[in-house]
Amino acid sequence: MNSDLVLCTDDDSLSVITLNKPDKLNALDSEMFRQLLRHIERLEQLPDQIGCVVIRGSGKCFSAGHDLNAIQTGESSADHILQSKVVERLANLPQAVISAVHGHCYTGALELALAGDLILASQSARFADTHAKWALTPIWGMSQRLPRRVGVAKAREMMFTCKVYDGAAAESMGLANACFPDESFFDEVEKLAKTILANSSFSISALKRLLIETDGMPLSAGIAHEVFRGAGVGPDIDARIARFSRRKDQHA
Repeated sequence: MNSDLVLCTDDDSLSVITLNKPDKLNALDSEMFRQLLRHIERLEQLPDQIGCVVIRGSGKCFSAGHDLNAIQTGESSADHILQSKVVERLANLPQAVISAVHGHCYTGALELALAGDLILASQSARFADTHAKWALTPIWGMSQRLPRRVGVAKAREMMFTCKVYDGAAAESMGLANACFPDESFFDEVEKLAKTILANSSFSISALKRLLIETDGMPLSAGIAHEVFRGAGVGPDIDARIARFSRRKDQHA
């Protein structure tokens, strides 16, 4: 088996993280998280070079979830703390993060996908929270991120029933931002990533930080935070306005 359980490739300003254990449906274990952490640590240092990150799975699916064999054979509390911290650091990357989900995205995999700023689903995607099926409780953020994404009532439905939802249903409930045909899915993911990359990485990072820092604040406090603690204008403002002005003059 390839020792690189998580791959990361850069293409200009886009970085693609790939869960790479296709023979096990990319089931998540502590070694995968350790390798994922190394890539996250690198990306944390590259906010000016990398503007968007896509996380996806190799083979048939995004991920079948937390490896049940690893759970049954006994992961330590240190393993669980590491796993939770890695998900949190993925969510807090300065770059826009897109979770590109095809095939299975169950339980722990859903918790990982929810760390993305955007979730894109293929028609073949299958989402479920099956903690209750296995007599488990979440430790990677499901109880917090899922209701924030889909609302408390829908989160309860997903968590209590362990039902499976396809890509179209995920889009309908707001779990996924969009659902695309399987045959064009990764092309559509790249297209959306490039749309984000056309904008200022300074602004994207600052907007993301504002959303994170004001989550749960009352409206007045959130507005005050935006006004007094916002990042201001970016270093690329003059170049961007100049390009806009030149295009406007050319079409006058």
